[in-house]
Amino acid sequence: MSAPSRPWATPASRDDVTKLFGHREPLVGMVHLPPLPGSPRWGGDMDAVLDSARRDADHILEGGMDGVLVENFGDVPFHPERVPAETVAAMALVLDAVRQVAGTQPVGINVLRNDARSGLGLAAVTGANFLRINVHAGVMYTDQGTLEGRAHETLRTRDRLVPSLLLLADVLVKHAVAPQGMDPGLAAADLRHRALADVLLVSGARTGVPTDPARLQAAREAAPDAPVWVGSGLTARNAEKLLDGAHGAIVGSSLHREGVAGAGVELDRVREVVRTLRG
Repeated sequence: MSAPSRPWATPASRDDVTKLFGHREPLVGMVHLPPLPGSPRWGGDMDAVLDSARRDADHILEGGMDGVLVENFGDVPFHPERVPAETVAAMALVLDAVRQVAGTQPVGINVLRNDARSGLGLAAVTGANFLRINVHAGVMYTDQGTLEGRAHETLRTRDRLVPSLLLLADVLVKHAVAPQGMDPGLAAADLRHRALADVLLVSGARTGVPTDPARLQAAREAAPDAPVWVGSGLTARNAEKLLDGAHGAIVGSSLHREGVAGAGVELDRVREVVRTLRG
């Protein structure tokens, strides 16, 4: 599927998102990549990385989810902004491999920790459909230091390179602390109406931690026209409760062996989440 075209400066609606993913409440599974070339724990075998990505993507889609999100999860410690050329090259190979598995189903990118520019380039080359940006606007304090959003650059580059690409932006992203006085509602409203994000993501404090339903509600109330998704911690046990307050979800840790992100997606775990929500 291709992402919808839309008038200039108009963020995507729920109908636009439904058109891309083929479901009113999309479920996107995470492909957490092993360490890539140049990172401290790189294992020296790119074929193994590609095989792992293909396998995880296949399990996610065969299990009934609506799309796949690929991120360089194993590259800790992360670069705070731009990643090096070898990371971009490796992710291009991975995305090409995953797209071959996915066929017409949507594929997305997250270049950790906050490299939207490389993500845009990767999307332009590989045909990826959506891009997750951890800090799209504002400031967050993280273990990489202070991360600043570059929405002004991202939107202009997106319009030049891949205008149909959906931008998924985190509301006060996990593994980070917001500036004093910032609240989820204000952050959500700014992301939608001033930074023109297409989808708002609300997560728990860190990877695998369930999203706070109160934060979901705050984001929905502050940006009622925006698709608001669960960004972390969704499991078969809490799926119905969390999706009751959201329009979709990115699902990661709970799909992997023993619920550990990066341990390898298990088909039965994917099917359990999908079955819980869709019967």
